[in-house]
Amino acid sequence: MALTQLGHIVMVSTDLAFIGRLGAEAVGAAALAGTVYFISINIGIGLLAAIAPLAAQAFGAGHLGVLRRSLRMGLWAALLLSVPMMALALHGEQVLLAAGQAPDAARRAQQYLFGLAWGVAPALCFQAIRCFLGAANRPAPILWIMLAAIPVNGLLVYLFVQGRLGLPRLELFGAGLATTLVNCTTFLAGLWFVTMRRPFRAYHLLARFWHFDWVLMRQLIWIGAPSSIAFVMESGLFPAAALLIGVIDARAIAAHQIAFQTAAIVFMIPLGIGMAATVRIGQALGRNDCAGIKRAGLAALCLGIVIAAMSALVVITARFAIAEFFLGKSAADRDATIELAARLLLVAASSFVPAAMHSIASGSLRGLKDTRVPLVFAATGYWLIGASLCYVLGLKAGLGATGVWIGLSIGTMVYAVPVVVRFQLLANRLAAQSRYMTERSFQPFFGSSKP
Repeated sequence: MALTQLGHIVMVSTDLAFIGRLGAEAVGAAALAGTVYFISINIGIGLLAAIAPLAAQAFGAGHLGVLRRSLRMGLWAALLLSVPMMALALHGEQVLLAAGQAPDAARRAQQYLFGLAWGVAPALCFQAIRCFLGAANRPAPILWIMLAAIPVNGLLVYLFVQGRLGLPRLELFGAGLATTLVNCTTFLAGLWFVTMRRPFRAYHLLARFWHFDWVLMRQLIWIGAPSSIAFVMESGLFPAAALLIGVIDARAIAAHQIAFQTAAIVFMIPLGIGMAATVRIGQALGRNDCAGIKRAGLAALCLGIVIAAMSALVVITARFAIAEFFLGKSAADRDATIELAARLLLVAASSFVPAAMHSIASGSLRGLKDTRVPLVFAATGYWLIGASLCYVLGLKAGLGATGVWIGLSIGTMVYAVPVVVRFQLLANRLAAQSRYMTERSFQPFFGSSKP
């Protein structure tokens, strides 16, 4: 699961690397386009994340019918959500202009969005299939599909952006179009696997696809809606920071995008571990294994912290080389952009461990179907504290983009602590209840200790 997350962000980074050859202005436009696109698509990803605990618990309990309906309703939810998201992407220029962005940057961002918009539906449907396969202990096929998609995506982006092999030079629109074609291909590959390959071929997962299961859809919304809002709060803060930086200094957006893309690459690994924790904890809950719940959560948390700490050391050491990789030789203000990006990467590295902690703990809580309280933690840490500090340090204190990233890092730290504590409390409570029920079951044989 972690490698799949990493493969996804590698594709996004490949897009950014080719776009960087068009200049810093194109990178900034891509960052603004990502503000619109990723906020909207993360709404769907957050809602579809509820498929994992529902399917994992059904898998652990051996309920094939619920397992089958969870995928079917996930695909329905993906299709329904994709309509407003596509509409938002197709009107991204108006959204960016309303947010105070420069007209030329908004126009170029819309070119990218015109290519991205048509891939929303297949991307969300692929996400539903991915959550289902992970819950059924079959995450490997999604990894192989993603690994095959990376070189295909890189080739298509190169051909469309630069206009090779007789194709027209499409620049930003070409990068978005390449992503859409890859999204369609990965979805079809995933659909083929869950319908044609063993053991899922015998499950008849899409049987009675047109039968709408309102009960399961309500559960999907009940669990997924808070996760969706939390995803938007978490992922939306960084694009919002891009908008704030664009107001402060439009040239700094490229440096922000480099730091954000690097942090996103690092974040994909603990995010994948958190998804695995959701599955393992959901399966343990389905088979009433309270000790397994706590064991899975703690193992995932320790693994994520170690990987995040090592990643922070690598980024701090190689921050200048990372910045140079994303910018072409002819980019305007190249040296100044690299220096600022390296400074932002230094600040971003301080948040890697807290980000891993809250991502994995949130995934663990999602396995317990606990999504509402973490939403409160996300709102407090990221927006009440983090966003406020971004504004104060970036604009009022005059620290610019560096101040914005300091605010982002502090908000991440504030979010991480309570969500980890909550998982520990719930896991301990379930373990205590399990011990109590076990002791009660022996009382008829050994008698009660009370007079």
